[in-house]
This record gives sequence, structure tokens and C-alpha cells, in this order.
Amino acid sequence: QVHLAESGGGSVQAGGSLRLSCAVSGSYGARNYCMVWLRQAPGKKREGVAGLDSDGSTFYADSVKGRFTISKDNAKNILYLEMHNLKPEDTAMYSCAADYCWWAVVAGLPAGDSASWGQGTQVTVSS
Repeated sequence: QVHLAESGGGSVQAGGSLRLSCAVSGSYGARNYCMVWLRQAPGKKREGVAGLDSDGSTFYADSVKGRFTISKDNAKNILYLEMHNLKPEDTAMYSCAADYCWWAVVAGLPAGDSASWGQGTQVTVSS
């Protein structure tokens, strides 16, 4: 069983930076898996922010390209989301998910039964 725990959220002014972390405990055995960051603002649908495939490929929503970077420290088993030049529209609850791939997020498909989710971390950007 895989457990995820996000941290690093907070309140910043527009133009600021934050780094979110998603600590992964447990494993899916020997197989590799995708991971994604998603966010949901009040009154809005959850949307994909960035994805990391098992082969190391990275993907980003158009709204965050050039500002956000997804990466994973495999030694520490932590997924990161570096966020720079934050905007008020980035305000949302950010969650990480494992065994949920970017292609599925973009296609609007739900996560499978094997996916794991963190509890989320709030990011608030003030103008």
C-alpha cells in the first residue's frame, strides 16, 4: 500500500515561490508508476498541474509552463513541485497522486483503484 503526504503549502504574495513536497511511503512492488500534482480552487473543478511518468517524462498544464517544475528524488522517495512567479489564480488546494498518469488526467479519466492520494496542501497567493 502506498501513502502520500504533502507539505510546503502556504501564503505568498504574487511573484513569490513555494516548493511543495509529496512524501511517498510504501510501494507498488517492483513496478514503476506515474505521479501527478493536481489542484482544486473553491468552486472550480480539479485540474492537473504537472505529471511525471515512470520513464521520467514531465508534463505541465499550459497555465503553469515555465513557472512550475515537477521532479522526484528517488533516493528520498519525495515528489516535488517547484512553483515560481506565483499568481493569485494559482490559489488552490494542491494534491499529489501516485499511479495516476498525466495522459489520464488530460483525458478526464478518473484514477484507478490502485491510485493513492495525499491529503492536500493549501497554496494561497495574494495580489
